[in-house]
Amino acid sequence: ASGVTVNDEVIKVFNDMKVRKSSTPEEIKKRKKAVLFCLSDDKKQIIVEEAKQILVGDIGDTVEDPYTAFVKLLPLNDCRYALYDATYETKESKKEDLVFIFWAPESAPLKSKMIYASSKDAIKKKFTGIKHEWQVNGLDDIKDRSTLGEKLGGNVVVSLEGKPL
Repeated sequence: ASGVTVNDEVIKVFNDMKVRKSSTPEEIKKRKKAVLFCLSDDKKQIIVEEAKQILVGDIGDTVEDPYTAFVKLLPLNDCRYALYDATYETKESKKEDLVFIFWAPESAPLKSKMIYASSKDAIKKKFTGIKHEWQVNGLDDIKDRSTLGEKLGGNVVVSLEGKPL
């Protein structure tokens, strides 16, 4: 426990991503496909990182492949928390699941790794009902989408974001 609090906006973003209510096509376009969270400058709270998100409406427009675009949002030398709304298929069915990602690259400063690691429970407690948590320690762990496929359902996942694994 690092005494770090979670900004209300973070919880709002999570709830919006979690609730898959039937919406108009316009509303669906504004849904977040992926979003990054970071510590505020004073390291006192976890906030939504400015401009580090992918909207569902971006896919097929400015974003060709949401997974690759998401990986590119991650800073190479610092830690982040992220939510990624994965769309995937198993042999039986099509599924959607939110994945909570703790990005802690080897090259991040030790101090950053320590505070992000000790604050992870604070944000995770707010994200009720998340089935998948993934700690990633570098680009090699995340750049291949099949790693996420394994996280989501082992070897039964046949495609992620419409691309075969």
